Amino acid sequence: MYLAKHFLLSFLFALFSLDFTVAQQQPEIIPIPTTYLLNQGEFQWDNKVGLVLENFPNQGNYLQQEALRLLNLPLQEIESVSKTILIRKVNDLKEGYTLDIQQNSVTIEAADETGAFYGVISLLQLAHASKEKNGKIILPNWKIQDSPKYEWRGIMLDESRYFFGMEKVKQLLDHMAYYKLNTFHWHLTDAPGWRIEIKNFPKLTTVGGIGNQSEPNAPAAYYTQEEIKEIVRYARERMIRVIPEIDMPGHATAANRAYPEHSGGGSEKYPDFTFHPAKETTYAYLSQILHEVDALFPSNMMHLGGDEVSFGNQMWPKDPDVLRLMENERLTDMKDVEDYFFERMADTLFRFSNKVLAWDEMASANLPKDKTIIFWWRHDKKEQLSLSLKNGYPTVVCPRIPFYFDFLQQENHKYGRKWAGAYAPLEAVYNFDMDAFGIKKEDENLILGIQANLWTETVPNEDRFDFLMYPRIAALAEVVWSQNENQSYPQFMERLEVHLEKYKAEKLYYYNPFDPDHHPEPVYEP
Repeated sequence: MYLAKHFLLSFLFALFSLDFTVAQQQPEIIPIPTTYLLNQGEFQWDNKVGLVLENFPNQGNYLQQEALRLLNLPLQEIESVSKTILIRKVNDLKEGYTLDIQQNSVTIEAADETGAFYGVISLLQLAHASKEKNGKIILPNWKIQDSPKYEWRGIMLDESRYFFGMEKVKQLLDHMAYYKLNTFHWHLTDAPGWRIEIKNFPKLTTVGGIGNQSEPNAPAAYYTQEEIKEIVRYARERMIRVIPEIDMPGHATAANRAYPEHSGGGSEKYPDFTFHPAKETTYAYLSQILHEVDALFPSNMMHLGGDEVSFGNQMWPKDPDVLRLMENERLTDMKDVEDYFFERMADTLFRFSNKVLAWDEMASANLPKDKTIIFWWRHDKKEQLSLSLKNGYPTVVCPRIPFYFDFLQQENHKYGRKWAGAYAPLEAVYNFDMDAFGIKKEDENLILGIQANLWTETVPNEDRFDFLMYPRIAALAEVVWSQNENQSYPQFMERLEVHLEKYKAEKLYYYNPFDPDHHPEPVYEP
């Protein structure tokens, strides 16, 4: 009995030790790289290390800036030193990189600027997590090869309901870059407020920009075109594309406050909710708006919404112009009218060489497959995902559960959203599995990637913004970048701890999964 018990204890101890050792062999990087090997030795990074740039000067400059900001280490471009960080071009995977740390050198190799940038990010993360000794950062000798699982790795921010401003958006872009996320979907117009300057229609901001979710008379808040350009530039430096959303034909209340002649009416709960689908003047008006928006965003993509039109199209069946349109175009119901509107506005974008992006209500529309991207958001309507793929549309996956970050993070939180009792804890974000949807092999290439959406009905201030975004953004990054076989929630949690310290240093009001009372849930009182 004693020997059996002793053997069992020894076995359990050995098993625990093995698990601990394996966990410790992961590099301190989020998202976890594709392949990694820890070799003997270490690289000591101090202010005598030189930067050698054979290629990619912009990425080298970014490394210099961030090394100084995050690590307080100046990094000069100089070759005649015994220890160097080298960045150079090789033929490799798109967006991929290798990072090779040896005793006297660190080498980042990539085929393009994006891959080089992600190699720089991994080096910065390793340095941030490493030990400091006598003014030197001690980097273990990792050999890493890495590339993303999905092309589309996104965050959507709604600023119609509450406006946050340029500095907060730049802070979010910094964190997106730190986690290798590459698409910022910017929800700039909706019922509460219009947040983008349109020079041909100034009342969109001076009138439509008034108010927010809780204060209908709050002073007008919006981005000037110069501010938009600066944010786009800042994002581009960080390998992030910015995609605007100009909502239509629904969610148009703010625009209709400014120019009521283009309103298609609404409902008692959602007044003036739609643009008019049967007036040529409305199409001309919206085309001019999209023309200005297109000039500000080089992504050649624009999201036109297309969702929840039924909330406010109750006037359409009674409108003589709409009835005439239905007869002339042989439209049978209000969904046909909605699709007709959307297809016409999509044609406007195609003339600007843009792709049109839309929520999953448009999966049934007659849109060109090579110029359209559908966003599947209704987790309770899996048939819309199936329809989007059946119709051949490239699709971004962003279901409410677990990728709506305004949803609660734990059961006893009070101020976010639930769906039939379900919410979006960190573990649910991390453990999201596309394989659970049974997507056909021939359709897998239509899944572009995954996006998390922060709708701001309950997010009136930066504390709630931070609390809902961090650290779920880190879990999202690993889901959308890392290979399934490399993912482990317990190991992710070990790597996450140093990131929480970074959030603390940056004075973010983050949610702490290890100590949920560290930052109590911020109150939301509409």
